[in-house]
Amino acid sequence: MSRTVAAAPRSAWTALAVLCAGQLMIILDGTIVNVALPAIQESLAFTPSSLAWVVNAYLIPFGGLLLLSGRLGDLLGRKHVFVTGLAVFTAASLLCGLADGPGTLLAARFLQGAGGAVASSVTLAMVVTLFTEPGQRARAIGVYSFVQSAGGTIGLLAGGVLTQAAGWHWIFFVNVPIGAATVTAAVRLLDGARGAGLSRTTDALGAVLVTAALTLAVCTIVEIPEYGWGSAHTGGLGGGAVLLLVAFAVRQRSAADPLLPPRMLRPHRVRGALGAHALMIAGMFGFQFLVVLYLQKVLGFDETQTGLGVVPVSLLIGLTSLTLAPRLMGRYGPRNVLLPALALIASGLALLGLVAPDGGYVTDVLPALLPLGAGFGLAMPALAGLAMSGAAPEDAGTASGLFNTVQQVGAALGLAVLSTLAASRTDGLLGHVADPAAALTGGYRLAFRVGAGLVVAALVVAAAALRPAARGRAAVSSARPEPSRSHG
Repeated sequence: MSRTVAAAPRSAWTALAVLCAGQLMIILDGTIVNVALPAIQESLAFTPSSLAWVVNAYLIPFGGLLLLSGRLGDLLGRKHVFVTGLAVFTAASLLCGLADGPGTLLAARFLQGAGGAVASSVTLAMVVTLFTEPGQRARAIGVYSFVQSAGGTIGLLAGGVLTQAAGWHWIFFVNVPIGAATVTAAVRLLDGARGAGLSRTTDALGAVLVTAALTLAVCTIVEIPEYGWGSAHTGGLGGGAVLLLVAFAVRQRSAADPLLPPRMLRPHRVRGALGAHALMIAGMFGFQFLVVLYLQKVLGFDETQTGLGVVPVSLLIGLTSLTLAPRLMGRYGPRNVLLPALALIASGLALLGLVAPDGGYVTDVLPALLPLGAGFGLAMPALAGLAMSGAAPEDAGTASGLFNTVQQVGAALGLAVLSTLAASRTDGLLGHVADPAAALTGGYRLAFRVGAGLVVAALVVAAAALRPAARGRAAVSSARPEPSRSHG
């Protein structure tokens, strides 16, 4: 693919647009449903306890299949894996829109999550192998990071508008023409190079172990709000996930052709980037969920107003990730962009930790959204570049799947922690204050402050793990990769 890009760079940018269109559709679906949950519950007669599974049925297969799908992209060809996943996602979206009962919708959502995981697992790998020139690669990663970062926020706006204007079915139906067009364009425009191919030494046991471990881990995390942290259910499932992960790690050391080659995790910059990424996402992901609740339950916003209220985040993410991040990374290196970006995110969450029950959008929310959007737009391209910097061309799909797996697990864990803390704090305050809005706000404030603490922890990890060669070869390698390790 790199030869085609060198001869006709416009085709590379066209291919990038196709990849990002598919990725944006998948990312949007992770949040577009949230605003429509009340309408879905009323229409399909979901019970309050079962409604959460409209989200969980998507998250569990998505988190469980990312790493395996990334490796399959290396072995079978990334274009084939991307197209297959996108086709499954599109077909499942149609089934979601046609659902006439809870069981049908949940089954379709599970299939949608599986298709989304398969397609998105190889997207970042295809982006970094499309572009060999350092400046172009940095800009391409910026575009990808914008889609990753802003897609969830855009989904909140789209979900509110579609639900109010056309009904909840259309949050799924809208994927069908977009998905069909993207699949058609992908077949025509993406490179169809084959992968290394399956062999007798392919690590089938490792694939089973890690897929079962990640699926069980995500299932454990998303059910914590229902069962509690100290329950036998949480302990049993969580313990099973840990045992499976340990067995997977042992298997990777003995397998002839491991699913996750240990060499990929040896570079300290890769481990540091993945650790900081997990902590940042854990602290940041709850922001979307909790800000929506604050705007709706405390400030009285409707669905459309809520979506519009978070638009500044998307605009700033786009501005920084598409324009500032590539220039700053090329000049100062990813590490020196990442550290102040994490500080911006932490400051935004800390400001949200000061929201008041009688506050206003302009005075309480907007000032926090500005550093959040700018910081996230700078941090995501830097983290993506660092996480992919240690991957050889034949491992790029696995590295992409690993990066997305860390993001998905971090998001699920962060949301479980922050939402549980918010609910517990609110319940505790309800016995001492007469105003429900004050109790709700107290819970949200605690969760935002804990989120800020998690991002500060990400800053510490990044500063420590990326300290050696921060201004030298290792940190700059993601922006200025050596041809033998980064081209594909």
